[in-house]
Amino acid sequence: MNPLPLYVAIPLGAAFLIPLLGLWWKKSGETLASLFTLILAIMAVLQVSRPAAVYHMGGWAPPVGIALVSDGLSTLLLIAINVVGFLCIIFSIKYMQRYTGLNKYYSLFMLMVAGMNGVVVSGDLFNLYVFLEVASIASYALVAFGVGAEELEAGFKYLILGSVASVMLLFGIGTVYAVTGTLNMADVAREIAMRFGGEMNPALLLAGAFFLMGFGLKAALVPFHAWLPDAHPSAPAPISAMLSGVVIKSLGIYAICRVFFNVYGIAAGGAGAVIFANAMIAFALLSIIVGGILAIGQWDYKRLLAYSSIGQIGYVMLGIGVGARVLATGGQLSIAGLAILGGLFHMFNHVAFKSLLFLSSGAIQHATGTRDMKQLGGLREKMPVTAFTTNMAALSIAGVPPFSGFWSKLVILVATIKAGHTAVAVVAIVFAFVTLVYCIKVQREILYGTVSKLVEKAREVPALMYVPLILLAIACVGFGLLYPVVGVYILEPARDALMNGAEYIQLVLG
Repeated sequence: MNPLPLYVAIPLGAAFLIPLLGLWWKKSGETLASLFTLILAIMAVLQVSRPAAVYHMGGWAPPVGIALVSDGLSTLLLIAINVVGFLCIIFSIKYMQRYTGLNKYYSLFMLMVAGMNGVVVSGDLFNLYVFLEVASIASYALVAFGVGAEELEAGFKYLILGSVASVMLLFGIGTVYAVTGTLNMADVAREIAMRFGGEMNPALLLAGAFFLMGFGLKAALVPFHAWLPDAHPSAPAPISAMLSGVVIKSLGIYAICRVFFNVYGIAAGGAGAVIFANAMIAFALLSIIVGGILAIGQWDYKRLLAYSSIGQIGYVMLGIGVGARVLATGGQLSIAGLAILGGLFHMFNHVAFKSLLFLSSGAIQHATGTRDMKQLGGLREKMPVTAFTTNMAALSIAGVPPFSGFWSKLVILVATIKAGHTAVAVVAIVFAFVTLVYCIKVQREILYGTVSKLVEKAREVPALMYVPLILLAIACVGFGLLYPVVGVYILEPARDALMNGAEYIQLVLG
């Protein structure tokens, strides 16, 4: 009755069936993709009620066999991936009609979902790498799906830099295997604790550096972000929403958290743990600053959102990094827990409001034929639903109360100050106002003002496109106001999974 293999098997099966059935059934892609992503979304939401569990592939117990693992952190990502995946598929049905080869699009989309699901349930480093490659290769093709010069250039750049990340990760995995003799993440954690007393030897430090750079590139943390500003604007809007909403989190942030908290045991302390925690905070600050500054100067709406993603991922990493440093230095567990909770909360919020912003940008481009903010204006008069949902997302990402983005940023800032990083908190507060500035720019240039010539001819998008926008807009408010539910059932179990590394070892190895 353990559903973990289905999170991989269902989308993989769909990716195989769609082009096969497409030979005589033209709409096989949108029909099967909609059905299977709906099933996956329902399964992911119901996963909240299930206890942490391990599935032994082929009946072989770890560390010999392959294990699929679900705990609070896996459940958080499964919900994000599969719910947003379903909404993006629904949006795609009308949005993608101007493209050809749609069955290939839906097949690649399901392959990407399979890879991301595989990453978050994988219990060993090698299969995490394999699933990461599956998701990455599918996303390279989807970024270039329009096959125009801009799309092909962006897809090629993404492929090259993604390949660099993959090589780094492979070096890191090989080094860990050479030191510990195992690839199962719980077994590696046990070996590090038993053989090195939790402290990392030089080889493990080198492997950790490879992991931080490789996963940091997948997460688009500065200075590893060069692929993202081109990939997000060039990709079709549903793929931009997936890239920013869940790909950079599942392949980047999740993997960093899992490796450094549950495998390396950053809570055990030591010089190596402090080095990695400091690096996380440094990358977070760079991302917040660079992403915020570059977003302000953009007039391409999707490029502005791309740089915004870099800045907001910085806030997520800031919460995770501050929590890691508090644990590594033997600080108060309550402060560490608050910081990690804030980071995970902002990541969950970012899934909603950034997916919404990219889908709304697709709706605007679909109706007006442009994403140049200088040619837009007065959109709320012609596209009231799209304008309203865009407003909701902008207010949430800007941190305006009572929207969800306000509460998660507040938790991160409070935890950062409590941890003694006042200067870091001041920088984060300043750039929270920078976020507000570019969100006001979006509202002024696109939603309000005089109706432009292009907007004059625009009409509201079909229901299949604006219903996902409405649902995500509700989430932008609901995640904050309904925190007692979201926090207790989704966020706090994810935080506990990171802070209690011994429980992860016990869960997997018994």
